[in-house]
Amino acid sequence: MFVLGTAGHIDHGKSALVRALTGIDPDRLREEKERGMTIDLGFAWLSLPSGREVSIVDVPGHERLIKNMVAGVGGIDLAILVVDASEGVMPQTREHLAILDILGIRSGIAVVTKVDLVDSEWLELVRVDVARALDVTGLADSPVVAVSALTGSGLDELTATMDHLLDAIPEKRDIGRPRLPVDRVFTIAGSGTVVTGTLLDGSFSVGQEVELSPSGRRARIRGLQSHKTRQDTVGPGSRAGVNLVGLAKAEIERGEVLTIPGWLVPTKTLIVELHLISYLKRPLKNGTTVNFHTGTAQALAKVRLLEQGEITPGGTAWAHLTLNQAVALAAGDRFIIRSPDETLGGGRIIEAHAGRYRRFPAAEVERLKTRAGGTLDEVLLTLVEAGEPLPLERLMTQSQRPADEVEPVVMGLIGEGRLMAAGEGEGRVLMTASGWQKLVSEATTILTEYHRKYPLRLGMPRAELTSRIGRKALPSLMQRLVGEEIIAQEGSLISLPGHEVRLSLAQEQTAAAFIKSLASNPYSPPGDLIPEPGLLNLLVSRGEVVKVSSDVVFTANAYRDMVAAIEAHLAAYGEITVAQVRDMFRTSRKYALSLLEYLDGQKITRRVGDVRVRY
Repeated sequence: MFVLGTAGHIDHGKSALVRALTGIDPDRLREEKERGMTIDLGFAWLSLPSGREVSIVDVPGHERLIKNMVAGVGGIDLAILVVDASEGVMPQTREHLAILDILGIRSGIAVVTKVDLVDSEWLELVRVDVARALDVTGLADSPVVAVSALTGSGLDELTATMDHLLDAIPEKRDIGRPRLPVDRVFTIAGSGTVVTGTLLDGSFSVGQEVELSPSGRRARIRGLQSHKTRQDTVGPGSRAGVNLVGLAKAEIERGEVLTIPGWLVPTKTLIVELHLISYLKRPLKNGTTVNFHTGTAQALAKVRLLEQGEITPGGTAWAHLTLNQAVALAAGDRFIIRSPDETLGGGRIIEAHAGRYRRFPAAEVERLKTRAGGTLDEVLLTLVEAGEPLPLERLMTQSQRPADEVEPVVMGLIGEGRLMAAGEGEGRVLMTASGWQKLVSEATTILTEYHRKYPLRLGMPRAELTSRIGRKALPSLMQRLVGEEIIAQEGSLISLPGHEVRLSLAQEQTAAAFIKSLASNPYSPPGDLIPEPGLLNLLVSRGEVVKVSSDVVFTANAYRDMVAAIEAHLAAYGEITVAQVRDMFRTSRKYALSLLEYLDGQKITRRVGDVRVRY
């Protein structure tokens, strides 16, 4: 499905042309009909000579309504630039052309309307004027067709030209991540809330769960329509009406994006490639606040240039944008910036979640250039930044490419040793080769220093190591470190392979004496020979003793015997008291209480009033 969009100066006949082509009046508001001008977006559809059905978005031409125009042309495939034959190219003609150019629309038709009002000589002058205006944009060499909506002259040529141009435009991609920027919200009696928009990047089906971003509200699709025909499924490029269950009209606004749950994270900070329109009278200075438009959303944005102090008209620069409110968008999306009075420029979003603003070094700027114009393998390598692991699913999301394009390239990069992978399925993550080496070096350095500082410990707690490594300590990466014998894991402890604790003769004698003293009175062990913490913790980690409190330590054998006896008592009687434990082992209340409190912490027993029961 293709979407066509009108553009052009106010009163140049855009809506009249749409009515003549489709038989549908795109001016749906009473005020529009009373004033004879388009105020908001209008929609219609048309069957071309080939039988191809297309949607048409009709946009307002008044300079005060440019924000509505931008909301309408973001998802179009073919632009219809409308110019009144009696007036020629006007200010909003040029502004609309600039917007189309910035939004990357490269297919279009210039339609000179109202030819019934001018003679052939004047019409030829207007054709030349229009061609010159097109020549400085991405729509250069677009066909120019003269028509009259009143008499029908030229309409057959226009529809045939549309058909021909659409033959060269590829169908919209389905990358499995549908996005519908909401341009209208209304209610239908008996059905409820309906949103409309142009569907991008994926498909919707009846019964599917969906989410609005940035609000995060969820709903279910009750019904789908395209061109007033009910559908079970609509695909990318479709103009669609989506009937939602679970949301009221008041909960939805133009600018939100309807999508599938869990992937489209709103953002306030962007890295962009920003181009300034050439006919502006002044440069854009660093720190300027502008109106930001993408899809159907708008916000205020502060522009911070990454390499220079200003952009001159016609110039291009890398910029960091900070928005005053969260917007749902993806890398690769196009945007427009405006002052209150005029369109300033726009460009392409390179990073949708950019973090805090900072001036970029030259190497970082080169990376941005690669992101903006590199081959797919170059783009993927820049997305998988050195030292920062990236889940494969997120890589596909950030690249805005379908899985069947990304996965073969990723496998090739892994085979070449430029990327490495860890984990399987949804947990699979990728790192650059240099990022992996940095992780290996960081992990071994941390453990080497830990073993030096704590020579009597068998290893570092896994939680401590992952905390120190930070975002790179994903389970799949840690498992690969273990699998490649870069680190060793025993239970919850991590060490360097081959790490052993070697006690001095004095330490061996101290440990032996301590264990002997515990065994001499196993259920009431003396506490006067407890060694220093490092040696005691080693004996605990080796499983030779169990420390139940700061001053009560049992041998492992004594502890097992006591636990077995307590569990047997609980099985027979259902509960046990401190006094019963004391008497059972002919010990004192101190040891019985310390043991039971420890068992509570181990979730073997549970205190209920003055007794313990099974946990």
